[in-house]
Amino acid sequence: MNKKQVALMMYAASEYDSNLYYAVKFSVPDPFPYFRIGGKSIILMSDLELGRSQKQAKVDEVLSYSDIQAKTKAWGVEKPGVADVAAYFLKSKKAPKILVPDNFNVGLADALRKRGISVESKPDPFFEERVYKSKEEVRMITQSLRHTEAAIHKLENLLRASRIAGKKISYRGQWVTSEWLKKVLNVSMMENNCMGSHTIVASGDQGCDPHNEGTGLVWANQSLIVDVFPRSGDTFYYADITRTFVKGKASAALKAQYEAVKAAQEKGIRMVAPGVNGKDVHGAIREDMESKGYRTERRNGTMVGFFHGTGHGLGLDVHEPPRVNASEHILKKGEVVTVEPGLYYPGVGAVRIEDLLVVTPTGYQNLTVYPKKLEIA
Repeated sequence: MNKKQVALMMYAASEYDSNLYYAVKFSVPDPFPYFRIGGKSIILMSDLELGRSQKQAKVDEVLSYSDIQAKTKAWGVEKPGVADVAAYFLKSKKAPKILVPDNFNVGLADALRKRGISVESKPDPFFEERVYKSKEEVRMITQSLRHTEAAIHKLENLLRASRIAGKKISYRGQWVTSEWLKKVLNVSMMENNCMGSHTIVASGDQGCDPHNEGTGLVWANQSLIVDVFPRSGDTFYYADITRTFVKGKASAALKAQYEAVKAAQEKGIRMVAPGVNGKDVHGAIREDMESKGYRTERRNGTMVGFFHGTGHGLGLDVHEPPRVNASEHILKKGEVVTVEPGLYYPGVGAVRIEDLLVVTPTGYQNLTVYPKKLEIA
């Protein structure tokens, strides 16, 4: 299939589908057809959304879905559905071949093929340009990040004002729990129209499972992983930051583990620049920690050490291309990536530190300004 002659098509709700939102810059909770034909972007909108989309959607043309549906009926289809309408429209534009995202509805793809449309899928990034963030996109990501950092600051202040009672932590007569701290974070972010989802506040050995969101009591003198990645309700762009805290005194082993992660992260950050292989960044971080005795291996059926990737792209999705891990990827100007190494050893604790970087023409800019300090007195 000659992709120069192939139209693009998406059918989704732009409120939930980041590729479609990127294409139209307009949030709709119900699915609608999008086409790019000969370089021209076109959407077919319901009567409910027609007026709003004509004013707000960043596309070349907004057409009435019901009008196209009526033409499809006149074409000879008694009860035209989405596949009929899309097939009629594409054929009327002399575009019988389409390229779709790899999450395109399989049933709709099959129905289009039965109606004479050639359908080919394309994996992410569906829009290659989406990987490279504009100055405005970086600004929006940074704005989300500042709101997230403000929420973490509230959590840290609460812990600072708390008291240690044996192994537990008390704040104004209430035991401090993961659930309560997540509420503190999420409410703070909501005040700035940022929505947190699956926020991680994991105490002690819970943090040794990197995606354990955390439950129950937060323990004194043990590691506390705080990983927060909300989406802005204003711009739809995400932020992502992780810090590790200890309320009280960390053990000597945990302090050493923290310093190892921090030093390795800083080494990896300094490597970020256009033309650098992300695989080399990941490898350098792992080697740095292993050189200090922090081996990655399986112990008693559980992985310990540094057993995940170094980072990932971020924008309209919290995880999007590129990846910074053991796979080959040459970093390029405009990419926004996390650098988030971690070490996880049950019985000692968990440490993860995450910053958000944009690749610049000569190196990197660290968008994260929140300090890195382990102990909270």
